[in-house]
Amino acid sequence: MEEMVTIPRSEYEGLKSENAQLHATNQKLRDEIALMKGGRDSRTSSTSPSHDICRSNRNSLRVPSGKKSGGQLGHTGHHLQMSDTPDQVINHTPEVCMDCGKNLEDVPCGSYTRRQEVDIPPIVPVYTEHRSYTKICPSCGIENRGIYPVRIAAPIQYGPVVEATAAYLSVFQYLPYKRIVQLFKDCFGLCLSEGSIDSFLDRLSNKAASTYEKIRELIQSAPVVGSDETGCRVNGKKHWFHVWQNRWLTLIVSFAHRSYEVVENCFPGGFIRSFYVSDCYAAQLKTPARARQLCVAHLLRELLRFEKHLHSKWSIKMKTLLCQALELKKQMTDDDYLNPPAQVAEINNRLDELLAVNVSKFNQKEQALVKRLIKYRDSILTFLAYKNVPPDNNGSERAIRNVKVKTKVSGQFRNSDGKGADRYAKIRSVIDTKIKNGQDVYTALLCLAKG
Repeated sequence: MEEMVTIPRSEYEGLKSENAQLHATNQKLRDEIALMKGGRDSRTSSTSPSHDICRSNRNSLRVPSGKKSGGQLGHTGHHLQMSDTPDQVINHTPEVCMDCGKNLEDVPCGSYTRRQEVDIPPIVPVYTEHRSYTKICPSCGIENRGIYPVRIAAPIQYGPVVEATAAYLSVFQYLPYKRIVQLFKDCFGLCLSEGSIDSFLDRLSNKAASTYEKIRELIQSAPVVGSDETGCRVNGKKHWFHVWQNRWLTLIVSFAHRSYEVVENCFPGGFIRSFYVSDCYAAQLKTPARARQLCVAHLLRELLRFEKHLHSKWSIKMKTLLCQALELKKQMTDDDYLNPPAQVAEINNRLDELLAVNVSKFNQKEQALVKRLIKYRDSILTFLAYKNVPPDNNGSERAIRNVKVKTKVSGQFRNSDGKGADRYAKIRSVIDTKIKNGQDVYTALLCLAKG
């Protein structure tokens, strides 16, 4: 006959409490594993997959359109157009009759058809010689000498077209010095050195300094400003590029750190007259501004990860709310910003209800997101109150992406004093600002090279 064992109540309660703690720990570890699995295939540009926890690029916010790839039905096609004023005309006339063989040289031509060929003529260097003559003044006998243009400072030097082309290839097309040297040799018949290209960029960045400073001043007083940053390598060490931009302007700054110090150096006092659009990085949130807009695209990606890997019902509700707010933004007219429709108040009320949730049972990372949204509640839906405030910071991400492309194609910046990164930031700022204002990049660089 089995003997019954009685466990003291105090010991039973202890085991029960320990079991509950183990269960909570087990669930927490399961959530962490789910998040880590979501980041294994992230393939982001800045972080290795093993450390890229819960940041999978597969959590894309884009949804299939249902359309086939390529041109759509009704799309206006584009093709090579004929010129009404060709530079060269070659006439092809029949010399003998194809039927009887009679000579047709004296027979006048009738109607004709035409075909055109577009090509580039061989590009060869053009040597321009500047001569400074002397003249003796017949009145006082002083010898006078002709003055060279300011840019002609050496017995032999490269002209502004060469300088602008090298800068265009390096800064805008991302080519490394070695490939630029090869291109000039093969296509233009010029044997440049890598040192010459470096000198071109140095001179061009100096000429761009005043325009660069003007861009900074205009950004400082702009009504809407977006900001972002990205890391790169300079001489093997971690370095940072920061960007401030809006619809018309782009300012890129090279800096050794990611800290708030760069904001203090470039924009003392912050942006007290501007709506400031950014992600949730601490230095960005610390920047003084008239009002803020957190990047909704960043928030949606975080919510999508929690929905996908943790099956969070709260994240689903918040994501749905933000998507409805984005859709409402597309439908709003100018009058709606003066007299907001009822949907705006409804979305704000639902946001307050969602942020009033008890987060104690949430995963640790999801708790951090909710607390951040509560703290910056007034910066989530700013775009519904002001027409020109965008809901996301995609413009800043596009403006800083060129740095990643440059380093992937050309490698790190190698100047020992970081000067190469600074030059790139200045010239690229001018280029991107010109593009935003509908101006031609090469023409802009040529104007800079000519001074």
